[in-house]
Amino acid sequence: MSNEPEKQELITSTSTDDSVSVQDNSRELELSERVAELEEKLDRALMLISDIYLYGKLRDLLAAGKWKEADQETARVMLEISGKTDKENLIPDDVIKFPCSVINLIDQLWIKYSNGRFGFSIQKKVYESMGGTFDISQIDMKVLLKTSEELGLRLNGKEIPYKDLNFSLEAPLGAFPVAWWNSPYGAKSAVYFLARLNACNID
Repeated sequence: MSNEPEKQELITSTSTDDSVSVQDNSRELELSERVAELEEKLDRALMLISDIYLYGKLRDLLAAGKWKEADQETARVMLEISGKTDKENLIPDDVIKFPCSVINLIDQLWIKYSNGRFGFSIQKKVYESMGGTFDISQIDMKVLLKTSEELGLRLNGKEIPYKDLNFSLEAPLGAFPVAWWNSPYGAKSAVYFLARLNACNID
């Protein structure tokens, strides 16, 4: 009988210790979740800062309807993301590995501010409508030339100089962006990028 209070005290003490332990674990879990949430918010903030740095000017130019400047800015941004100093160093094997997320974001910006008239996805559709495929082992110059004419980049069998292109919403569907396509590797680079658009599901 004399041991009963001691046992009760021991049980109470153990129960209290367990409760404190549970509370401590709960606090640790809550703290861990808060830290994870803060880290996620920081990551999003850093991505936003990065996006503004990379795409802010392009967005502003598109929003202002400055299509020529936006076209040149698109080429500049894509070259920067590729890590190359100029297009001479951007080979087709680099083009076909271009980040899908970047292509999609730039396409969406063009689509949004041109009311669906310009963008990589529009160009891809025009290319397909001309009978184009995404087999990089087959370069069909006839299809590529027909696509260029449909996009308003060629007239009467001749390439239209860049400065003479129609930089307005009256330009043919898919006319821009176009500066990015100008590569020293010509048709091969174009076909490789079209294949990348297809692989990235840019529709």
